[in-house]
Amino acid sequence: MRQAYVIDAVRTAVGKRGGALAEVHPADLGAAALRGLVERTGIDPAVVDDVIVGCVDNIGPQAGNIGRTMWLTAGYPEDVPGVTVDRQCGSSQQAINFGAQAIMSGTAEVIVAAGVQNMSAIPISAAMLAGKEYGFDSPFVGATGWDSRYGTGEVSQFRGAELIAEKWGITREDMERWALRSHERARAAIAGGRFEAEIVPVGEFTVDQGPRETSLEKMATLPPLGEGSPLTAAVASQISDGASATLLASEWAVREYGLTPRARIHHVSARGADPIFMLSAPIPATQWALEKTGLTIDDIDVIEINEAFAPVVLAWIKEIGADPAKVNVNGGAIALGHPLGATGAKLFATLVHELERVNGRYGLLTICEGGGTANVTIIERLGAAE
Repeated sequence: MRQAYVIDAVRTAVGKRGGALAEVHPADLGAAALRGLVERTGIDPAVVDDVIVGCVDNIGPQAGNIGRTMWLTAGYPEDVPGVTVDRQCGSSQQAINFGAQAIMSGTAEVIVAAGVQNMSAIPISAAMLAGKEYGFDSPFVGATGWDSRYGTGEVSQFRGAELIAEKWGITREDMERWALRSHERARAAIAGGRFEAEIVPVGEFTVDQGPRETSLEKMATLPPLGEGSPLTAAVASQISDGASATLLASEWAVREYGLTPRARIHHVSARGADPIFMLSAPIPATQWALEKTGLTIDDIDVIEINEAFAPVVLAWIKEIGADPAKVNVNGGAIALGHPLGATGAKLFATLVHELERVNGRYGLLTICEGGGTANVTIIERLGAAE
């Protein structure tokens, strides 16, 4: 099988809700990531075969195939196509996986995989709520097959996180300790300049706004998200704005265009689980990926798993047996934010750079997604000792 190589992976700094990126049009936000990627790699935009972009809540300025729009907004060739992918929180990770599969299959040589989301402009679940005007209160309830299989109860990430906490015996204190660790790690990473190499500017904005000083005592004072819920805002990912982009290339393209690859795609896959639990799928998805590759979790040097909610990560660690010291070592979405469609390629950029920083060989990325699915991407750093 042909190899898919990672040439570079970049992201914007993440803006908090109502923060530095709130007034930036999503197409301009995505274009900033694309320009940064093209400038850093020196790739001729005309040789790109496709632009695959993750985005969620595709209405308003994020509608009309934002993947195509942001490429044109960046000023790049009209004859290069673009497409938008919606796999919920894993959308731009799926964009990377689709791009890798295209290269591995021989149907493409150069792919830009990216993501964008302005949650300040288009609130989370806006697309789901848009149907109310037409008499649909939910994308799920009311479909005869869905109702007969899953009932008419709540379908939400909040309910899923509560069910996970209950099933795996994860307490509010457990979650708050992980949340505190996320903030501490993120602040240390920023202070140590660990993100500087992966961030491209949007104007003068270059530093993540999410991480904050907090404590277990402060977290303990927060009200639950619902009556009797173990969840609070402190253990949930932050609503955010941002963009990200990755350049993938075949071996032929590396030689033809004088590119310098940093890693290769070792494995891509996706698996599903209970859609009511919704956020538990990274567990079977990771088990599947490790079985397929013959790797063990101990072979993985750097792990990025999206912190949609703290119990997602804690349950995954329990089931997979991962070393917490390798998981989200620079903080996660609880501290750094979760700009939905941009998160997959954002975490991928952090994975690539961190794997180099620690001189590791294998890195693993997994993200829980609406609908009860999860992607897994495993990369191998080039030049790593076998």
